[in-house]
Amino acid sequence: QVQLVESGGGLVQAGGSLRLSCAASGRALSAYIMGWFRQAPGKEREFVADLLGDYADSVKGRFIISRDNAQNTVYLQMNSLKPEDTAVYYCAASNAYPLRSNRGIPYWGKGTLVTVSS
Repeated sequence: QVQLVESGGGLVQAGGSLRLSCAASGRALSAYIMGWFRQAPGKEREFVADLLGDYADSVKGRFIISRDNAQNTVYLQMNSLKPEDTAVYYCAASNAYPLRSNRGIPYWGKGTLVTVSS
């Protein structure tokens, strides 16, 4: 079992950058397929990226997912942010691929809020 805690959210102007972190405890991240999802107000949760190199079309070229095994942490570097990126961002861990299917993902963090002002 693994516990996930996100951090790094906040308020940023359009065009700015933020880096989100997802710290894991309980098991090594290498045991799972790790990724990020987001949920905007009034919308369903949607896939953002995973560590196998899959990205949502809406973030390709702007967001980069990475990991630090020594820190047992996954990062999401978000650049050229747009108001439509405003959402709660969730870290996820699963043994099932593709992560973007959002099926049977057993482990989720509680989320961190990103607000992009225009």
